Amino acid sequence: MKEPMTTEQLLQGLKHYRRIARQDMLRSGETPHPDAFLKHAESRREIYADLANYAEQHAPDEVVTHALSLYEKLPFVTGTAEHEHPDTKGQENALENFFLLIGLDPKTRRESRSKRPKLGG
Repeated sequence: MKEPMTTEQLLQGLKHYRRIARQDMLRSGETPHPDAFLKHAESRREIYADLANYAEQHAPDEVVTHALSLYEKLPFVTGTAEHEHPDTKGQENALENFFLLIGLDPKTRRESRSKRPKLGG
């Protein structure tokens, strides 16, 4: 991770991401799979809200640990059709965006990713 972020910086970044997810929710009707696109955006927004709530009560390093824990619980859905598993794909996307926000070491993310269960497993 790059220089540790303050709680305020985390909250600002998460707020920005929530706004983007909200915009995506509003434009979901313009996409080829509106229901899946909406669910994907809603799932991202929920993760950002969860991380923001957690950040208000915990230190930034604890928020990172919490995010990694959430990430490790997600089943792999890579390789499925674009409109399948939008909730899981949205959560995965949100957590990966968070990891980019904080500058998480790619090796740490890969290690966490390797612990994830297979779909239906």
